[in-house]
Amino acid sequence: MSRIYVFLADGFETVEALAPVDVMRRAGIDVVTVSIMGRKDVVSAQSVTVTADELYENLSFDDADALVLPGGGVGTDNLSAHEPLRALLVDACSRGLLVAAICAAPMVFGRIGILKDKRATCYPGCEGDLFGAEYTAAAVEQDGNIMTACGPGASFDFGFAIVKEFCGAGVVETLRSQMQF
Repeated sequence: MSRIYVFLADGFETVEALAPVDVMRRAGIDVVTVSIMGRKDVVSAQSVTVTADELYENLSFDDADALVLPGGGVGTDNLSAHEPLRALLVDACSRGLLVAAICAAPMVFGRIGILKDKRATCYPGCEGDLFGAEYTAAAVEQDGNIMTACGPGASFDFGFAIVKEFCGAGVVETLRSQMQF
């Protein structure tokens, strides 16, 4: 079974974190939400408190199949400032693991240098931080093991794209039907 880590920081976009987590868990993927805040309770940009499954400092991530970043301006800044996460993302990307980010969070990828010569998308206005990427403005973009998405409205498509990567298109179609999507 695949294990996917979703990183939460104060200021994250609620739907960009929880919609993909919901979709992935419905598909049977082992999803672990991880707080980088030093406490399990993380507060979203919409003032929704979410209790993460685990704290960053308690995990090794050796069993990761993918790392996922939700967006949100403040949340993205908090993710970007977390040096251990930045190093983890660079290492994961170099090892070919899927790294995925939505909305403003692809800026983290740009800032750590993993978007060079890759196609990527993000929330409009954030493309200046996609250093070296070809900005596509697509809802969801995948180039090799890097997946990016444009914003809250793409949250379900982002989740479905991750599920397709690990479970196949048939599972996605079943989920879309069951969820009346």
